[in-house]
Amino acid sequence: MQNCRRCIRLLGVVRQPHTHCLRPSLSVASDFRRLHRSTLQFSRKRPETNVSALFKPVQVQANADCEDVGSELVGKLEKAELLKILNKFTQRREIKSLCSENGLDAYLQQQAFGSFRRYCIEAENLPVDLHITFSDITQGAGHIDDIFPYFLRHAKTVFPHLDCMDDLKKISDLRQPANWYTNARAITRKIVFHAGPTNSGKTYHAMERYLSAKSGVYCGPLKLLATEVYNKANERGTPCDLVTGEERKFGISESSPANHVACTVEMTSVNTPYEVAVIDEIQQIRDPQRGWAWTRAFLGLIADEVHVCGEPGSLDLLQKICETTGETVEVRHYDRLTELTVESTALGSLDNVVPGDCIVCFSKHDIYTVSREIEARGKEVAVIYGGLPPGTKLAQAAKFNDPANSCKVMVATDAIGMGLNLSIRRIIFYSLIKPTMNEKGEREIDTISVSSALQIAGRAGRFRTQWEHGFVTAFKSEDLQTLQRILAQTPEPLKQAGLHPTADQIELYAYHLPSSSLSNLMDIFVNLCTVDDSLYFMCNIEDFKFLAEMIQHVPLPLRARYVFCCAPINRKMPFVCSMFLKVARQYSRNEPITFEFIKNNCGWPFKLPKTILDLVHLEAVFDVMDLYRFMDLFPEAANVREAQKELDEIIQQGVFQITRLLKNTEASQDGEISSYAMRRVTHVKEPRLPSSTRGRLTERLLAQGLLTPGMLSELRKEWDAQQVGSASTTAKESQESAVDSDDEDNFSGSGRKLRKKRRK
Repeated sequence: MQNCRRCIRLLGVVRQPHTHCLRPSLSVASDFRRLHRSTLQFSRKRPETNVSALFKPVQVQANADCEDVGSELVGKLEKAELLKILNKFTQRREIKSLCSENGLDAYLQQQAFGSFRRYCIEAENLPVDLHITFSDITQGAGHIDDIFPYFLRHAKTVFPHLDCMDDLKKISDLRQPANWYTNARAITRKIVFHAGPTNSGKTYHAMERYLSAKSGVYCGPLKLLATEVYNKANERGTPCDLVTGEERKFGISESSPANHVACTVEMTSVNTPYEVAVIDEIQQIRDPQRGWAWTRAFLGLIADEVHVCGEPGSLDLLQKICETTGETVEVRHYDRLTELTVESTALGSLDNVVPGDCIVCFSKHDIYTVSREIEARGKEVAVIYGGLPPGTKLAQAAKFNDPANSCKVMVATDAIGMGLNLSIRRIIFYSLIKPTMNEKGEREIDTISVSSALQIAGRAGRFRTQWEHGFVTAFKSEDLQTLQRILAQTPEPLKQAGLHPTADQIELYAYHLPSSSLSNLMDIFVNLCTVDDSLYFMCNIEDFKFLAEMIQHVPLPLRARYVFCCAPINRKMPFVCSMFLKVARQYSRNEPITFEFIKNNCGWPFKLPKTILDLVHLEAVFDVMDLYRFMDLFPEAANVREAQKELDEIIQQGVFQITRLLKNTEASQDGEISSYAMRRVTHVKEPRLPSSTRGRLTERLLAQGLLTPGMLSELRKEWDAQQVGSASTTAKESQESAVDSDDEDNFSGSGRKLRKKRRK
């Protein structure tokens, strides 16, 4: 109980340990009642949420006193008699009332009573003051309520938050986030809102001001957009650096940083002064996962001029936020530069696809299905979806945009909604149903939002391209009326901006609650925080917590743990998650994460994918390389980025031949694993899995959208056929191996160039 006594002396709450002639009485309990009635009533403020359940009890070690001084003074205590006293103590209504006044609700009382009972029964030597109190009660010289000060002392050791709840609430008071950024509040910023739909030139005008300024920062939603600005600025003679979560490129040199920076919004510096700042896609401020980054940039950028680009529906919210900062918003409205027409008939069939069409799907399964069906009709397809590397997306876009290229049709997800310049004649919504994440982090399937529909549809008919008149329609006739109704609406005005606990705030929480895990600290913060819900909301933290729990057993400093958990990890990809854990362990041992470490764990050297499973694995490897971001223990960033570029090119080749990958996937056996999945580290092809394991694999492939019931039926037929004649199977496998070799040689010239590069 040494720690308890130190806290007692500091707080002056419980009297110093006393001898047999100085005995506590009910007056002590009365002192507690008066002292804490006004300061520790937090449990009454949030009756609707069981916040107390989030606080994990700290284990209290028994036998704090080496010598049994209490027994020497007043004799030994009978454990059976002691248990009776404790049980009677915990049942008293007056004691429960005192507990409530001191912040112990029913949940905490139960936990604390149990811990105190175990402590008293299991301890060989109780603290002398508590020992004497128990002795007085057994002899009739004391009242059972005299135990309360000692119980409360124990409860505050088990639940340290009882002594710091007011501090925790102050730390998590988020009602005035504008005040967090004192440097931004110290200057008078000019806020300019460029409001308009897609293809209206709003971002163009903001960028012109950015490029002409003496210094500037561009904050974009995607690495792709930041890279585009970086390239454009340097091409126009304005030296510009690129800063993303994974890398930094220099417009001049590493020793001479440029005055202009293009970055992803999460990497925005709120400590560097600029003449002009541009925040793109400001409507993302409402995003349940990433909205906090736009809020931070809008409130914290130190810039004479802050140019904000986005949907007109963002204006009201921005003006209300600026009222809290004492700033005004200058609004510049833009109209769409080209005509956009919603067609009166649906596409109906893929036979009706014409050059310039883009079919928008909301799942990888639909992407694969539609791509294959279109190519079966003799038309080349460009494919873009969110999991592809930036270089692959750009290559597919360039292929589609090039009038001289034979590829005239695109199949894409809503990833085309921002960040790519595409020459699209007509947008075709293959479906209007899209998986989304609600505020609680739960996955929902719902009709596409008005904002998303307009953002995607607006990609048709781009200014100064061969298709200046855009068209929009649905694939299914039953969806057309719904689509027309959605596109006739205007997006709902934004109501709230996202917030997220900062690393500094969580470190302060950890100071007060040193025994709590990072995931637990985040939970407590979110449940205790006070937010002005007329302007802000707390962003979803489920992905953050998932990563925090995954590496909880890895010894890391809190700040490093926090940064690790901010990594953009797809938690549905087991390989990425396992590599995340390996990197965290290596970092915790203070061992450098070398290029050799990455190669050994990611299946270097990379080979051209033969199946969709191979392609999916290569995309996962690319995501793993994005984890290479801590420069102190990640010394070979240049080598990793070079390998990542090569991997990007290999993935490009796979996407160019996506139909062939689909055919190879169908031709492979259900019990087989793709070459990449089996040789991630060992580089040795594993034998075929037994048939008993095929059920789990099949379910996983179906769940990931890599197999359809039709494909599964064909695979079963092939499996049965192979069981009849193993000799024919062997011959077939040899033939397939030769075909695969031919397939690799049939890839474009860049593929051969890559193989030569790897040989070197």
